[in-house]
Amino acid sequence: MKKLFKKLHLWLSLPLGILISIVCFSGASLVFEQEITQALNPHLYKVKHSEQSLPLHPSELAKRIHEQLPDSLQVISLQLSQNHEDVCFALFRGMGKKMMSIHPYTGEINGWIPAYPFFQTMRKLHRWLMNPPAAKGETSAGKIIVGITTLFMVLILISGLILWLPRNRNALKRKLYISLASWKRFWYDSHVVLGFYSTVFLLLMALTGLTWSFGWYRTLAYNLFSGEETTAANAVYAHKSTTKGQPGKQNAPTGKVFDYKIWDKVWNSLQKEYEHFETITLTTNNAQIIPFTTHIKKPDTAIFNPQSGEITKIIGYEDTPRSKTLKRWFYALHTGSWGEIITKILYFIAACIGGVLPISGYYLWWKRTHKTKRLS
Repeated sequence: MKKLFKKLHLWLSLPLGILISIVCFSGASLVFEQEITQALNPHLYKVKHSEQSLPLHPSELAKRIHEQLPDSLQVISLQLSQNHEDVCFALFRGMGKKMMSIHPYTGEINGWIPAYPFFQTMRKLHRWLMNPPAAKGETSAGKIIVGITTLFMVLILISGLILWLPRNRNALKRKLYISLASWKRFWYDSHVVLGFYSTVFLLLMALTGLTWSFGWYRTLAYNLFSGEETTAANAVYAHKSTTKGQPGKQNAPTGKVFDYKIWDKVWNSLQKEYEHFETITLTTNNAQIIPFTTHIKKPDTAIFNPQSGEITKIIGYEDTPRSKTLKRWFYALHTGSWGEIITKILYFIAACIGGVLPISGYYLWWKRTHKTKRLS
């Protein structure tokens, strides 16, 4: 049986190894994108606070923002924090997820949150091999190739784990550490041992990442974990309806000028309802409340009357259909954000190992075939 898995492992790895390395290395470069962006732009995320200072009301913030920007930019969302040192983030109609940092005590614009070209390039490489779809939700050759490569990567990892399984206790000891007895032994052990230690993380990344590649897989995964029947269309909706812990794209009412004083009423009501929270994101028809958590964000949603500001319904995270919360879980499991900095470090190391494994595998294959040719 192991001979079969050995052939499967080899003949899948040979044509796909380079692609796997590209996907893994580009993915590793994205793990700390948010932390690096914050470190390079601390003024866009934190402000100095004095005990005498009071944050402006949402309507005052919206007014100050509009005074500093062209009339073409209309605020459709504000993300406010209970932490006195956090800034406020604003989204604008027609600007997608591009966010602006606002001083919560003065309304002064700190600047746009930058999207660095390096990370944008790595994301295109990681998801689409630099061949993104023409529109969101559509397909492309690069997207299909990444999906197929990831699918076969799962088989490569499973077959590699089966080949790793030791026959006895002595063999187990040899397969748990890297020997430095010789250069050849080092390469072999680095491939086998590091592959074993990183397999669980790489499988998590691959199995969750496939939901972004194939609609059929996404539907299957949502049906499996939600415990309810999910159609392909609903799976796509659920996949698009959550964000990375930031305010997402909102549908602001057209034809009418939104009265931002409504936000003041909603803000005051939610502060009474939630004594402690991380952020509250106000949009033109609802508010998203993220309580204090240490792992995956679990937002509640408050629906309010856009004319009076009266909160008509609060949908707790536990009451949200499972199919609509799975993307948040899949994203956290794919990126390592579910355990914050510790799991991110582990994911970064595992992704780097995932990029090195095909290279070491090519080397071992070349040495073996080269030796066979010399003997013949």
